[in-house]
Amino acid sequence: MRVMPNIAIPPSGNPMPDPHASRMTALVLIFRIVRWTVYASALILLILLLHKSAPPIVSRTPEAAARVEQKFQNVQQAVAQGQPATLRMDETELNSYLASHLVLPGGQASDAANALPDNATNGAPNAELPAMDDVEQMRSNVKDVKVQLIDDRVRAYVVFDVHGKEMTLQLEGTLGADNGFLRFEPVSGQIGALPIPQATLEAAVRRMMESPENREKLKLPSDISDLKIENGEVVAKYQ
Repeated sequence: MRVMPNIAIPPSGNPMPDPHASRMTALVLIFRIVRWTVYASALILLILLLHKSAPPIVSRTPEAAARVEQKFQNVQQAVAQGQPATLRMDETELNSYLASHLVLPGGQASDAANALPDNATNGAPNAELPAMDDVEQMRSNVKDVKVQLIDDRVRAYVVFDVHGKEMTLQLEGTLGADNGFLRFEPVSGQIGALPIPQATLEAAVRRMMESPENREKLKLPSDISDLKIENGEVVAKYQ
């Protein structure tokens, strides 16, 4: 009698899964999920960056700008006579003064500037006005500036152009004088609708204020002994 050799017969039904192939399939799936998550996050980030924040409502009038010019003249007269003086500007006066001196893209200054008499726009101390090179550099990107004075803080709203796209920047913090230089301590900030992390904001402001090229631009006029925001006003003390 002939004995047949034992031959392994594969079991019927589904074959045994390959562990290596299963791992590869899982990795591919995870990679796709991560990739599309990154795409979606980048898209959301771009939308937030390009979303323009609503501008604050501030008042600008020729009368307020003229009052600031007169205040500057009074302060300079007091300093020339060896007397200390204090200059105070409220929110309307500050925005009106900025509008009359910052000539932004568009070819003309604001209505407040156009309404001022010639001697008003030229009567402020030269130290308070930016150099022409600085003005031209700002004009190339900045399209609008609005400032709010809130208790002891300042909040700046800036519209600027990036490759034909308007973006907004908001910064809030405290102003002060430190050894004759302007000091800004940031509290919060955002680009478009995207908040800037506090650590990133503080590092960026610190680098900007400590850089040699910006240090000289932050130097205050020699006759200003103190500068701060107090009760919603800019308060500058002269000596």
